[in-house]
Amino acid sequence: MKKALSLLTATAMAATLLAGCGSGAASSSAAPAADSTSTDTSSTAAEPAADDTAEEGKVLNIWCWNDEFQSRFNDYYPGVVSVADDKSTTELDNGVTVKWTINPNDNNNYQNKLDEALLKQDSAADDDKIDIFLIEADYALKYVDSEYTLDVKGDIGLTDDDLKDQYQYTKDIVTVDGVQKGTTWQATPGLFAYRRSIAKNVLGTDDPTEVQAALSDWDKFNDVAKQAAAKGYKMLSGYDDSYRTFSNNVSAGWVDGTTVKVDPNIMGWVDQTKDYTDNGYNNKTSLWSDQWAADQGPSGKVFGFFYSTWGINFTLLGNSLETPTSEGGKEEVGNGIYGDYAVCQGPQPYYWGGTWICAAAGTDNIPTIKDVMLKLTCDSDIMTQITKDTQDYTNCKSAMDAIAADPDFGSDFLGGQNHIALFAEVAPTIDMSNAGPYDQGCNETFQSCFKDYFDGTVDIDTAKQNFEDQIKVKYPELTSVEWPA
Repeated sequence: MKKALSLLTATAMAATLLAGCGSGAASSSAAPAADSTSTDTSSTAAEPAADDTAEEGKVLNIWCWNDEFQSRFNDYYPGVVSVADDKSTTELDNGVTVKWTINPNDNNNYQNKLDEALLKQDSAADDDKIDIFLIEADYALKYVDSEYTLDVKGDIGLTDDDLKDQYQYTKDIVTVDGVQKGTTWQATPGLFAYRRSIAKNVLGTDDPTEVQAALSDWDKFNDVAKQAAAKGYKMLSGYDDSYRTFSNNVSAGWVDGTTVKVDPNIMGWVDQTKDYTDNGYNNKTSLWSDQWAADQGPSGKVFGFFYSTWGINFTLLGNSLETPTSEGGKEEVGNGIYGDYAVCQGPQPYYWGGTWICAAAGTDNIPTIKDVMLKLTCDSDIMTQITKDTQDYTNCKSAMDAIAADPDFGSDFLGGQNHIALFAEVAPTIDMSNAGPYDQGCNETFQSCFKDYFDGTVDIDTAKQNFEDQIKVKYPELTSVEWPA
């Protein structure tokens, strides 16, 4: 972290952990504060420890919010010897036992518990200290701009050569003042996933190249929305579907000094969504709602969905099935609308999500952490295998370019299309230069306030005022909000 962590009272820490980083992050997106009983944070400061021969602890504690990384680890890390029946622990060939702590992220549960644990990291027994924890893009800076994460090069021992094949944005998002504090096995460029059958009915073709030509900018996209409505279809399911495509293409970050500056592109989302709502071009849903999920299935009448890599093969595929795999259904043509989707780049490049591996300050498992990072984020053979097995897009340019050029690779779910080829075009264009510590709070608050406007319960001026009021409560250090002319 650029400056020492600000101090809170013990009561404030225990109640909410709403601590402020010395560099400006605050409130719910701030890093956990140092213990208010002491101003000495040196015990958690990073010390060069990239010694592969160092004696290490026998327990590697990994914290995450779901089992995605756990499955990647257990399935692809070469050091795995055995996995407990309940998956709570994993035995490694170097004698280390991995202990998994999974706290679902509902209502910020994962971050709250992680913050509490990190505040106790100094006093915890060696085998109870967090060694690795996972973070998401939306709140990455909260942790990488703090003393609770280690430098993956200076402390862990990875080199520029080790990391050279990773997409630059995946490194930028966890880098502060030139120091990289995390690494990831996945890249998450976004595409527009559309129903082939609906595209044929509306546009007369389901060919991805021709559909892309019809959707290549927002004006064309809006024209197709009108055509789709005339045929009885919705262009999008709900209010939030296109949000990230707009928010990833802003001209500047959310905050300048103590002023929130609403980008014109964000207001472009407001204008489009209000128009879609008033004209019946969307189904008035919200992300992750039951109706939103149903709109992706056999009974849905929605043209398409903005999705990144993980969303297509994990979420959209599952929602497309008539009979879920949990009830004996198979991922195959004939089960629901499996095979009826395809992807194109859409009107603007964007990304959505991603998970990064961070090494926690205070760990006594540097050699194992280094090897985990090397094997699961830098090894091209392992990255290739993950993509071939799961259809996920991994963070290795050479591996993804090779699969993109493979004429025999394709997704049955996408009607045989090689979606990796499209992702490989988008990933290098992702720019994280406008990312900041207030992104999660501003994005979530903005969408929430303007949902009332789309619903028709408030006018636009009230929605703006509600955003101003709420963002100042969330971040008391922010004093004003500027709206585009």
